[in-house]
Amino acid sequence: MPLVRRIAPIVLLAVVAGLGVSPPAVAATGSLAAGCNKFCDGRDPASADSDRTALTTAYAGRQVSLHFSDGDAMGWAAVSAGSAGDQLWLDRSFDGGRTWGSGWLGQTKIPAGQKGWRTLMFNVDDWAARGVGALRACVQPSGQTGIGCTTWARTTWNAYDRRTAAATGLMQFYNYSTGLFSTTNWWNSANGLTAIIDNIRVSGMTGYQYAISNTYDKNKAARKGDFRSEFMDDTGWWGLAWVDAYDLTKDSRYLTTARADADFIAGYWDGVCGGGVWGKDSKNAKNSISNALYIQLTAALHNRIPGDTTYLQRAKAAWTWYRTKLVTSSNMITDGIDMATCANGTGSIWTYNQGVILSALAELSKATGDATLLTTARQLANTSTTSGYIHSGGILRDWCEPDGCAGNPGDSPSFKGPYVRGVGTLNRLLTDHPYTAYLDKQADTAYAKSRTSLSHYGLSWAGPFDTADAARQHSALDLMNAAP
Repeated sequence: MPLVRRIAPIVLLAVVAGLGVSPPAVAATGSLAAGCNKFCDGRDPASADSDRTALTTAYAGRQVSLHFSDGDAMGWAAVSAGSAGDQLWLDRSFDGGRTWGSGWLGQTKIPAGQKGWRTLMFNVDDWAARGVGALRACVQPSGQTGIGCTTWARTTWNAYDRRTAAATGLMQFYNYSTGLFSTTNWWNSANGLTAIIDNIRVSGMTGYQYAISNTYDKNKAARKGDFRSEFMDDTGWWGLAWVDAYDLTKDSRYLTTARADADFIAGYWDGVCGGGVWGKDSKNAKNSISNALYIQLTAALHNRIPGDTTYLQRAKAAWTWYRTKLVTSSNMITDGIDMATCANGTGSIWTYNQGVILSALAELSKATGDATLLTTARQLANTSTTSGYIHSGGILRDWCEPDGCAGNPGDSPSFKGPYVRGVGTLNRLLTDHPYTAYLDKQADTAYAKSRTSLSHYGLSWAGPFDTADAARQHSALDLMNAAP
């Protein structure tokens, strides 16, 4: 939904310990058009289901606080230690605080003889318009031009634990009108959708299931159609997203599209360097990610199509080629092969290459009944989960973090997500669940050190938080989904 950023001198201050406020009355001098969810905007806080002080900020001697009634999915602003004439209001955003409404929501003033006041209650979300919202409380002292606001926060509605809060944080980047995630690219949106689908599976929260059909309907004809593009890895990511969607919904059209994607990629397999699919339709390189995704997608299709032999043979042939070309003697995966020599390349070691092959071997083991494939996957995971090249202080990171990824800003923030997704898949399959402690450590660290009040996560899970976007967020959601 279109929103206009309000132009005003905003002063965002550090959040301090919450201070409860109980002003004697409620007065509203202006508000936006009312919206209705469980209740309509403009409800008296005296009728709130509960009162949780989410954030409190000091500004010009005032204490402005953001309160939530989680059971009502509504919030209000309050001020204490103020003066008559101080203005108080809420800002409401439906894109994670990047923009917000053009009016001052519930704007009110402290009346004569009072030092504390509060607004009426307003909805955080707009359920009818699929608006996933956030609020912040703001104050403008009487006679001053400066404004002090809390940071953004929301109720626990669809955010009642760290998994669902991370999913809701990701959906604040979802653009319902395009069916894609804003702030990121085409292939990252496939991973974002996969993370949302996986969250529905592990959390049981179905509130965002509408994104599946919406994304499909609005983008099926894009690019080369059926989510195919000139990049084989992009096509593979989308194909796997639709396998995931099929598993959740049993809607056959998603499996049909996944087959179209796999067949498209198969058209770029040839005998150059002994096999493998090309990374792009220009046929200039054979890389790890395209081939690992191809193994996973074809094996997954075999596991879901009764009587299939074609996809199984493709998956087995792709793994035979992959293991001789892309797995190093130290059990790490390089970025691709040297096209001049057809030997294992010397490209960068990226996290996602180490993870996708784990998911691929999990599917292939199920397809073939070959348990040794899980043994191989375990060997790879044992190496990668302890590798100093992709960890610092035991916390996962790509080699370019925290500040050297400028040459790859649209892609690298997505890489850690498929890695932990793969580790999580393998961990669930192995009876001793050997990576539980590893995944818990990653999730606990990110939650403690790289998270905002909206449960948005930064690039470095070891902290500090840098900025929010959909690529960073889906990787964090993948982590929260994977951690037991």
